[in-house]
Amino acid sequence: MKELIDYISKFGNLNRQQVNFVESMAMRIELRKDEYFSEAGKIPNQVGFIVEGVIRGCYYSNKGEEITRCFIGENNLVADYVNLEANVISAEYLQACTPCKLIVFSKQSWEELSHTIVGWDNIKNKMVQMCMFQKSRKGPVISQNATTRYLEFMKNYPLLTNRVPLAYIASYLGITQQSLSRIRKNIG
Repeated sequence: MKELIDYISKFGNLNRQQVNFVESMAMRIELRKDEYFSEAGKIPNQVGFIVEGVIRGCYYSNKGEEITRCFIGENNLVADYVNLEANVISAEYLQACTPCKLIVFSKQSWEELSHTIVGWDNIKNKMVQMCMFQKSRKGPVISQNATTRYLEFMKNYPLLTNRVPLAYIASYLGITQQSLSRIRKNIG
């Protein structure tokens, strides 16, 4: 839980009693590689903090192609927050790219923190903004050539290159796995 409390502390201060309450509302879970944290076609019902591992956000195009939209690594919140808050069905998957260890709050527990801890909403809003930024940032610019997109990916996600399957990286970059292999061979 220390990792989570350290993360929360970046956004605001909690006293010992509040920290204990946050810890009492959370639970630890593990996801196997390829297991889903939340799924399209369902209403998201939890907020997680990644202690170990990488989760990707993905969806299926109208042609049935799997598109990776983002990667979220350790020491970050992970949630399909817009749909969680609106209590509506998601069109996106949040899937473990690697085995993951998370600290998770059910939607009810997450809301209970707002009702119980003075100032939690301010802390929560800052954490959620960061979560949304993580999910939306650094998408590849399709007008760039594929090599440039891959170099940008390596700069933005330096620790992921050897941790997640190449198929996910290729999907994120909007190229085939064969093209990605060629690019990696040429630059490395």
